[in-house]
Amino acid sequence: MAIPDFQTIMLPLLKMASDGREHSVREAREALASEFELTDEEKKTLLPSGRQAVFDNRVAWAKTYLQQAALLHAPRRGCFRISDRGRSILESHPTRIGIKDLENYPEFLEFRTSRRDHEEASPAAEETGQTPEEMLELAYQKLREDMISDLLGRVKQCSSKFFEGLVVELLLKMGYGGSRKEAGEAVGMSGDEGIDGIINEDRLGLDTIYLQAKRWDGTVGRPEIQKFVGALHGKRARKGVFITTGTFSADAIDYVAKIDPKVVLIDGRQLTALMIDFNVGVSTATAYELKKIDSDYFVEE
Repeated sequence: MAIPDFQTIMLPLLKMASDGREHSVREAREALASEFELTDEEKKTLLPSGRQAVFDNRVAWAKTYLQQAALLHAPRRGCFRISDRGRSILESHPTRIGIKDLENYPEFLEFRTSRRDHEEASPAAEETGQTPEEMLELAYQKLREDMISDLLGRVKQCSSKFFEGLVVELLLKMGYGGSRKEAGEAVGMSGDEGIDGIINEDRLGLDTIYLQAKRWDGTVGRPEIQKFVGALHGKRARKGVFITTGTFSADAIDYVAKIDPKVVLIDGRQLTALMIDFNVGVSTATAYELKKIDSDYFVEE
């Protein structure tokens, strides 16, 4: 069974509260996951941000919507209890409770109206079955994927010298290489038996990483990686990073997973994703903060 959308969760959640007792959100998640027969994998499926499970997020929004319609009320943080209105709804034996049903109540209409007044046109939650966080995160991921593709195209058009400078900038932003001068000299050195550069793993130079940085369009296969690994063995090196604007073959990826020294492969999409994460070649257009209520603030001594 697939993870149910938050509207499908609302009726079972209300029924769970029909005993009149106070329930915790954690208790609700466990009970509903069992009712919907979710697998461990489904329960662990995360939102695109990786910060919260999809099912947990949908249970939380089902609770929020029921509260906004005054079918549930929250006696304290992280808990809920059925209201008289909620009991009345259950007495009519509904087969489903959705947003359209909640719009019969003025409190929920006010909540929905206030939200719509501040939202740009977008697919409604009842149409997509997604919670607001899901729609926000999916929109962000779409923008990020578009940026990765556009950025990779720009990187491939750069000269080899510019690409070397880009790699230096990225490694410095990631905390490698010591000073800019040291990193620039290391990566900018001419190829030596399959090695394009040597860079400090930390600012103290306690360990070093050997680099191969190639601005290629095609697929890097196992022979090229074996050549690089051979060069590492010749230097008695323990760590290497192979960076390309292209891709790596499945054989090459499988090969580095089984060898010593440790070799990390960074393809074009991973490279540009790192550029975005560490602000290399990009700038912030707009920033949004997603905030939540600090319930502890409202606790009166």
